[in-house]
Amino acid sequence: MLKVLKNLKYTWLHVVAIVMLLCLQATTDLALPDYTSKIVNEGIQQGGITNVAPDAIRKSMMDILLNFTEEDSQILENYTLITKQDSENYNKYINKYPALENEDIYVIKKLNSKDRENLNEKMAKPFMIAYMSTQTQISQLPEAQKNALKEQAINQINEMQDTILKQSVISATKAEYSALGINLDDLQNNYILLTGVQMLGVAFVSMLAAVTIMFLSSKVAATLGRTLRDKVFEKVLSFSNKEYREFSTASLITRSTNDIQQIQMLIAMLFRVVVYAPIMGIGGFIRVLTKSNTSMAWIIGLAITCIIGIVLVLFIVAMPKFKKLQNLVDRLNLVAREILTGLPVIRAFNTQKREENRFDGANQDLMKTNIFVNRAMSMMMPCLMFVMNSVMLLIIWVGGHNIDNGIMQVGDMMAFIQYTMHIVMSFLMISMISIMLPRAAVSANRINEVIETEPDIKDKEKTKQFDNSKKGTVEFKNVSFRYPDADTELLSDINFVAEPGKTTAIIGSTGSGKSTIVNLIPRFYDVTGGELLVDGVNIKDVSQKELRARIGFVPQKGLLFSGTIESNIKYGNSNMDDDMMQKAAQIAQATEFIDAKEDKYKTEIAQGGSNVSGGQRQRLSIARAIAINPEILIFDDSFSALDLKTDAKLREALEKNTKNKTIIIVAQRISTIMNANQIIVLEEGKIVGKGTHTELMENCETYKQIALSQLSKEELDSGK
Repeated sequence: MLKVLKNLKYTWLHVVAIVMLLCLQATTDLALPDYTSKIVNEGIQQGGITNVAPDAIRKSMMDILLNFTEEDSQILENYTLITKQDSENYNKYINKYPALENEDIYVIKKLNSKDRENLNEKMAKPFMIAYMSTQTQISQLPEAQKNALKEQAINQINEMQDTILKQSVISATKAEYSALGINLDDLQNNYILLTGVQMLGVAFVSMLAAVTIMFLSSKVAATLGRTLRDKVFEKVLSFSNKEYREFSTASLITRSTNDIQQIQMLIAMLFRVVVYAPIMGIGGFIRVLTKSNTSMAWIIGLAITCIIGIVLVLFIVAMPKFKKLQNLVDRLNLVAREILTGLPVIRAFNTQKREENRFDGANQDLMKTNIFVNRAMSMMMPCLMFVMNSVMLLIIWVGGHNIDNGIMQVGDMMAFIQYTMHIVMSFLMISMISIMLPRAAVSANRINEVIETEPDIKDKEKTKQFDNSKKGTVEFKNVSFRYPDADTELLSDINFVAEPGKTTAIIGSTGSGKSTIVNLIPRFYDVTGGELLVDGVNIKDVSQKELRARIGFVPQKGLLFSGTIESNIKYGNSNMDDDMMQKAAQIAQATEFIDAKEDKYKTEIAQGGSNVSGGQRQRLSIARAIAINPEILIFDDSFSALDLKTDAKLREALEKNTKNKTIIIVAQRISTIMNANQIIVLEEGKIVGKGTHTELMENCETYKQIALSQLSKEELDSGK
């Protein structure tokens, strides 16, 4: 998997941007529960009052408060006394604190957060006692009773939980603000509105980050998919027939499409899990420990343990099936491709039902495995949701008791729920990716198999140049060949020379190795023994590109590409002029049917040439090879679909227009090769005859039998 992920280097800027945006999104998402807690605790329960130490306090109340503390100087130094005589400050604060009309007040100075927190601690208990004393009119009691009540109040306050004490002091602050003439409803509404706007801003930033992340992730995933497809396709183009046989066409198609799609889907989600989920999980846990009550931290541990247990069970059950799934997709593609390719034969032998059953078998196997995997995966979400909802109920149950006991506030419990959900969702995301990861890992291994496979046929580090003095010469020296994994040699002791300006024909019974010989020349296979020379140089020592540029190859099966007649003839050289194209078509005897078409050379050709006949397909294939003007022309049984008249015309045209070229023809028909300068007769992979038609009729029994099986003695004599 890591080898596949290395290809992300092509979009590293996008990856860096995604990581930074994920950090931003995680930070904003973790901040939202704090705002929820503030709105509930401070906005609703505390009426928008955030500090125990009031922003302003009447002088009479301050005097009472100072009676209950020994830190009076430290408290007073944080306040400024405002009187009617201080006209500047009086005019500044009269509208804000209407009580200033009747008595002097203290207004707090500008303090930093640390100094304000220290002041809150110093004033909390004295302010509470002062408030209680005003409520019970303690000042009017005898001194002894007054001291007893004071001591009783101090003991009660010391026994209070922090949250209850804070709420009680806030009540005192509210009462003081009311006495100062402050509108408490406006104070509360302004606080909730301001906090809500801040919360919306944070949520908007989170939304923008999430949208941008999804956009960039999709782009990175699509780019990775494109890169992998390019690499796989480029590697496949360099494969020899050996590698094609090892992988199979159906498997290569699956690897280029389905397997890469699995990785692409994983990458689109991977960043949110690898970066976002850990930040949310760790960040949420830290916030729970620092900002919330730690007495419920065990609930998070219980939830995580349950989630990990569920995921591990599913992982153990489903993992083997993921490995099997991709092989079953290969199998289905293979069966479907075979059936679609062989449809005419299937219909001819009336075996549709049998093939339908074969396809249904492969389809059923894939379906059963998919159902098993999907059922296993479908169990995960209900189980995880059950855990999440159970955790939420447990938090509410335990948190309700803590609130009742004064250990925590309602807003803190709500924040704890949200943080816990963040942590649980992080593990949920990791569990989801852990289910996708095995299948993507299998796909990654299958893709790496293709990319890392070294072609059996490849150029040497230092290649040689062709010998122009031997231009067009093809020489077989004691060549032998066996297919990969074969036990015996298919070809052995092959010795002959094909020279420029001459036609060399190869004939023999089916399976004698005719096509194999010509497939060795463009190096579709490498000889396993002896030497094969082109232009006087061993073809293993030269560049494959340079070698194939000298060869015009027409395979047994005339394959055309979707496009037009023009694009097919010009396939080897898209820049060739129309005159050369038309001349090639004329030599190949293709102008007869091309001119009869309405669009002539612009006529559309379907994929594989399915909209033209076999003979027309062969002639266009021959024209394509001739059009590149190669040194060597190889025809691998390329005249089999032509009638005798067209065959004769084509050979005559070839003889006139390719006088300096080396022509090698593989044929089954004697009439096609009778006039060749040299005829090679093969039998069971060995040369049993070599010479002209006349010579072989006299001294090669194998050739004579083939000839007499096709033509009468008179026809053979007339062809001499």
